[in-house]
Amino acid sequence: MKLQDARRDQYRRLAHEQGYRSRAAYKLKELNKSYRIIGPGFYVLDLGCAPGGWTQMAVRLAGNRGKVVGVDTSYVEEVPGAHIMRRDIAEEGLADMVISYFGRKANAVVCDLSPKVSGNWSVDHARQISLNYDCAKIMGAVLARRGNAVFKVFDGQYSAEFRDYVREQFSKFHSTKPKASRKQSSELYYVCLGYVGPD
Repeated sequence: MKLQDARRDQYRRLAHEQGYRSRAAYKLKELNKSYRIIGPGFYVLDLGCAPGGWTQMAVRLAGNRGKVVGVDTSYVEEVPGAHIMRRDIAEEGLADMVISYFGRKANAVVCDLSPKVSGNWSVDHARQISLNYDCAKIMGAVLARRGNAVFKVFDGQYSAEFRDYVREQFSKFHSTKPKASRKQSSELYYVCLGYVGPD
């Protein structure tokens, strides 16, 4: 068995043992350990949250004083401690709904979303980056000053443009790949800290 396969199985097994819906939960855990994106008492918006692994981890990281909202077009089974909205991220008024639920702006916005993969890499990459722009638009409406954000990116011809677009809105920026990611996967994570808003 290749090392990356063994690692993937390890995270899948851990997720099953610890009650997480996907091994992706460990990507957020690892990113948070390195960059402290979510702290106790944080209000967190998880965009593209199905099946709920990141939402579960966000609830754990934010603790009982925090609040977590997960948004996805797919049905997501209830996550204890989180509020799930079955909505499209491009929907008008979504940001208002989120702020209305929180009662104030969010401290962190996390996006681990993918399009329904077609198998045509250039199409899938373009659609995934387009979804990230939709997420960034919501983030601009709901994220508090000095808040944090994470975007999963399919790395390709449009990712540098998106990187530059989000990087200028934060005081610190990191591009990283967690150990829980598959080695052969093209995914990267843009970790954005200290929201200052668009220029």
